Amino acid sequence: MRTALPQSGFTLVELVTTIILIAILSVVVLPRLMTSSSYSAFTLRDEFVSELRKAQLLAMNNRDSCYRIVVDTTGYQLQGFINKTCTGTPTLSETRQIFEGRSSLELDSDNSKSFMVNFDRQGIASLGCSGNCINVIADETLTISIESQGYIHGR
Repeated sequence: MRTALPQSGFTLVELVTTIILIAILSVVVLPRLMTSSSYSAFTLRDEFVSELRKAQLLAMNNRDSCYRIVVDTTGYQLQGFINKTCTGTPTLSETRQIFEGRSSLELDSDNSKSFMVNFDRQGIASLGCSGNCINVIADETLTISIESQGYIHGR
């Protein structure tokens, strides 16, 4: 009488499940690990729009002060002054935000990577642009628009 040998190995369902999991990991996780910067242009755009709106609100609520955002090749910073002309030593200097990876901001008009944005008492920006004003460059390029009425939004 022959006894049945125990079967060893994987079932078809187990093999297919394993292949699908490996495929999902290779599509989702590996590209993020392989890039030198996973900093998203959307993240930088949203952060900078928030900072612009904060400076705008501070300028509208503190009519005897001036607020500006200073941008250069390494990052940006919100500053406040106790006069209406944004001159002298800033009385408010928030923590400097450093760009991650190869991200940057630049003016749409002249591609300058170092600039300042002042806001007046009505919340109007000093850039003098209406529509696309600032390019956000990271893993892709996005735009920040500042309308002539003061509305700030990402595109």
